[in-house]
Amino acid sequence: MGFKDPKLEDRRSAAGAAQKAAIEKFRAALQDPIREGQRAKRLAIQNARRVRTAEREVAKKATEARLAAEAARETELANQAAREAEEAKTRAAAEDFERAAALKAEQKANRDARYAARKAAKQVRRRGY
Repeated sequence: MGFKDPKLEDRRSAAGAAQKAAIEKFRAALQDPIREGQRAKRLAIQNARRVRTAEREVAKKATEARLAAEAARETELANQAAREAEEAKTRAAAEDFERAAALKAEQKANRDARYAARKAAKQVRRRGY
């Protein structure tokens, strides 16, 4: 083997050194003040996002509560209108019943009057005067 062919131990030590260098570079990057500033900015953005999300949730809950109250009020108004319609229908039915009863009473009175007139005419014919 020539100089271009390193031995296994040489390759292992070179890989280990490269790994250690990468780790040291990573650790140095973590402690970099620019990265610390970027991390702080990201945390601030993340916290602001959480606050906005919470505000949206509160607004959404308030809107849902308002819509539920409006729906309940509309339902109550619809129920009241239905009750009033039912009462009006009942009153109209009662008036119709009273009108029919009055008509029947009037018809009976007319029929009784005709019967009485026929009877009286019959009596007159029998007596002859």
